[in-house]
Amino acid sequence: MPARFPRLAALVSVLGFLSLPAIAEVRLHPLFSDHAVLQHGIPVPVWGWADPGEAVTVRFDGQTVTTEADDSGRWSVRLKPLPILTEGRLLTVQGSNLVEREDVVVGEVWVCSGQSNMEWSMSRSHEPEADIQSSANPAIRLFTVQKERSRVPLENFARPERHQWQHAGPETVRGFSAVAYYFGRDLAAALEVPIGLIHTSWGGSPAEVWMRDEVLRTHPLYARDLLPPAVAQWGRYVQARAKWEANRTGNPPGRPWVPSELHNAMIRPLLPYAIQGAIWYQGESNAGRAWQYRDLFADMIRNWRTDWCQGDFPFLAVQLAPWDKNRKRDLAEITREPVESDWAELREAQNHAARVLPNVGIAVITDVGDKDDIHPTRKQPVGARLALLARKIAYRQKVAATGPRLMSAVPSRGKIVLTFDNVGEGLATNDGGAPTGFAVAGADGRWHWAEARLHGRFQVILSSPTVPEPRHVRFGWSDFPVVNLVDGSGLPASPFRTDDFPAITARR
Repeated sequence: MPARFPRLAALVSVLGFLSLPAIAEVRLHPLFSDHAVLQHGIPVPVWGWADPGEAVTVRFDGQTVTTEADDSGRWSVRLKPLPILTEGRLLTVQGSNLVEREDVVVGEVWVCSGQSNMEWSMSRSHEPEADIQSSANPAIRLFTVQKERSRVPLENFARPERHQWQHAGPETVRGFSAVAYYFGRDLAAALEVPIGLIHTSWGGSPAEVWMRDEVLRTHPLYARDLLPPAVAQWGRYVQARAKWEANRTGNPPGRPWVPSELHNAMIRPLLPYAIQGAIWYQGESNAGRAWQYRDLFADMIRNWRTDWCQGDFPFLAVQLAPWDKNRKRDLAEITREPVESDWAELREAQNHAARVLPNVGIAVITDVGDKDDIHPTRKQPVGARLALLARKIAYRQKVAATGPRLMSAVPSRGKIVLTFDNVGEGLATNDGGAPTGFAVAGADGRWHWAEARLHGRFQVILSSPTVPEPRHVRFGWSDFPVVNLVDGSGLPASPFRTDDFPAITARR
């Protein structure tokens, strides 16, 4: 280039440099940060990105695995099943550069998801300060997925730099999910192994936003009853938003949920990280469609199990807590007469999933609700009951993990005899009084409160002076059930019904 054009020569030189192929450094997915917990006992995928065709070698705990990045630059290897490692080791990835991750342990990894009651932080829970201050424990590791929506599936988090594993301690636990932390704390104490908790939840979210688009679109029930209303709602939002943008008066319209958007952004990037199972606290946003939830919830579990390709991994859910929906009624008014309840139908839908699917557990919390708050702050018992379910279902320990379960309801001489199992040392009530919350109906289908008494270790006998020939039973069938039946260890019985009358949330 002639010297009289020095600026042009410099520009050509820069442009030539920019046109050279970019040299991409080998990168690991953010799930593989310092302090990560890998799942023991099963093959462990490790993955990331590099230049297409670049050789990548992964080393951990004496294993060495080599692969090449594919045409899109993604690479993946599988480590053979790992033993428990309580002392951190170095994970290295070698390509054109060396990546090192320190203090990586091997233990039990659980995904913790749902809506606001799972999102609820330790700092906002019931008398949390002592638990927060005593939370320092390098055996418990925390990973929080940042909130993000996406209309398409993402392979990585939208903001990967904000994702990393952290040791449990006062600073990290304070803002972490209380249910997840208490669950992990109890598991760590019971199993004496590292526990990894991946928290990915969003307040107010309905179940369908946590499901894959293909699952929803190919199911005739959802294609008919779920997706069209969602599309219509989004269309109304777009119009309202455009009107608000033009005028800028008042508050902007609330953005509706779009099916699959949280699966795309907050579940898909986790795949296929090896896990032991999942805990789930959600359902409030689906209560108005409780009958649909009977299929939706079970299909969501199937969806996740298909996503992870780990078979029927344990899936443990929290049954909806009692709540009076801000009616501000006293207990006398709440219990005046038996009523229909969409929250009761949602609880039934949750129990339905546990009946039709293997390795599904439901934690009953009828004794820790808040009449006037959809977010009961007592999260420690919730995490504790999930941990008991995990010990029984995932780790096959002989522990009491569920309360009394109805086995039969037999009408006999103007009474109904209920027989339960899972009672431990025997049926009891948590207040020492007669069992409460039972209603009976005759052939007319009209419900009346029943008088209940314990009989032996396994039975409750019901009668009612207004129902001479009772045929059907409901227990705890209310938004805010007032019930006291427990097993010998104090675990509450789940609400149930023996009738098959049409649900109020069934599509007419």
